[in-house]
Amino acid sequence: MNYTGLLVGLSTFLIIGLFHPLVIKAEYYLGVKSWWLFAIAGAVFSILSLIAANMIWSTILGVTAFSSFWSILEVYEQKQRVKKGWFPKGPGHDK
Repeated sequence: MNYTGLLVGLSTFLIIGLFHPLVIKAEYYLGVKSWWLFAIAGAVFSILSLIAANMIWSTILGVTAFSSFWSILEVYEQKQRVKKGWFPKGPGHDK
């Protein structure tokens, strides 16, 4: 039996699930200026994915990299959700 697909699928599910609250917290405390943290994380995970010797780890690191890059867009989307009143305004917002 080959469990690789299930392992990568589960890992992807957990990574995406982790990034959802990370985006909310980052936008709450830092505002949209938190985008660069996700950009740096994406670059670091991309490099790690390229140098990982194991295919499974390379794939999981790649998923983490692109989840980080996607979070840049989501931080700006989160700002709009806060504007609509769907989420509380945090100290990371300009007064």
